[in-house]
Amino acid sequence: MALDFTRLVRRARVTTRRLWLTYGVFWVGAILVGLVAVAYAKLIDGAFALFNLAVSYSMWLPLLITPAVGVAAVWLTRRYFPGSEGSGIPQVIATVKSSESSRRDALLSLRVMVGKIAASTLGMLGGYTIGREGPSVHIGAAVMYTMRRAYPRSSSRIDRQFIVAGGAAGLAAAFNTPLAGVIFAFEEINKNFEQRTSGTLVTAILFAGVVALALAGDYTYFGRIHVPQEYPPDLVLAVLCTAVVAGILGGVFGWMMLNVGRWLPARLRTLRIQHPYRFALACGVVLAVMGIASGGITFGSGYREAQALLSEEGSVSLLYAPLKAIALLVSYLVGMPGGIFAPTLSIGAGVGQLVSLAFPDVALSALIALAMVGYLAAVTQAPITSFVIMMEMTDGHAMIISLMATAVIASSVSKAMTPPLYETLARVYLGPLAGPAR
Repeated sequence: MALDFTRLVRRARVTTRRLWLTYGVFWVGAILVGLVAVAYAKLIDGAFALFNLAVSYSMWLPLLITPAVGVAAVWLTRRYFPGSEGSGIPQVIATVKSSESSRRDALLSLRVMVGKIAASTLGMLGGYTIGREGPSVHIGAAVMYTMRRAYPRSSSRIDRQFIVAGGAAGLAAAFNTPLAGVIFAFEEINKNFEQRTSGTLVTAILFAGVVALALAGDYTYFGRIHVPQEYPPDLVLAVLCTAVVAGILGGVFGWMMLNVGRWLPARLRTLRIQHPYRFALACGVVLAVMGIASGGITFGSGYREAQALLSEEGSVSLLYAPLKAIALLVSYLVGMPGGIFAPTLSIGAGVGQLVSLAFPDVALSALIALAMVGYLAAVTQAPITSFVIMMEMTDGHAMIISLMATAVIASSVSKAMTPPLYETLARVYLGPLAGPAR
């Protein structure tokens, strides 16, 4: 009897261990991604609220806060958290493409994750034009990659599954866009579709999404847009025009991000390389002056401006799109940890307002949504992700055909002008590792 009981306990242990390694590690990791993504979103929102509070106290405070924050963030990323700079999506793509475990350990460590959270929060505290979707992808991938260490033996294939699933879950939990998380994983992070990976991916998004729903509730990021049931005859022309304009402008912006050395003056290039803190200080002053002169519309991710335009509850200056694009470009030049999805969508909303001048008979909210998806698709060259994420962020299912057409056309126009943004930036992280922390 004792022997049977001992054997039963042994079998239970073996079964429990097998279940833990097969499902438990992954499920716990996905839940952690959801928790961290929601906490990070609240932290970012709180930081920008503090910045707005400071601006309401004195409109001149950004002249002190923004430059100081830029220098502090650059110092943190260069001194303690190398690999946490920028969007974070190129780092994740690089770890998926690379077969070196040392590169994954360097770019997806908990240290890099902490640096990403700290520096990007600092950026929002200083009013920088950044979003939280890129860091959410990076953080989610880092959490899942850390959880995979619970496996007694690992491989590059398992590592990639965890990284891709973590990145997708981070994006899905951050904006309550589960379908966009799945599409983004296969369109940007991992272009090689694998049946085994797809099941892992969907499971991670489900668990992370449930946690996000429990903590943040069911919501649409930009609210629900009101689209008329009947469209005017010139809608087709409006879609084509919006797609081409957004494609050209987004392509130009992407080209500028990838070819800084071609358009930035030589003295500034030298300053950026040899004296990064002085360069960050100068960029902070530029952003502060732009924000003060524009009445604050260039500060932050641009969520409020885009939401107001989509809901037709307000308007912004016709110069909003170029000013916001410059602010995003300057924030990128500093190396501030932060994403470009939200600011890009906001710039697209400004482009839509400009296009609406030529199509007064088309609903403004429809044109704004089309321009947002077109500009995002042009910058990222990920058309499927762009129209899906826009559809989920606005509950715009009634416009799915128009959104899809705009995204595809704008992305095609951009491809004729510049290579893919994230994939090109990822090559930087596929080079030789410099130092133990990089």
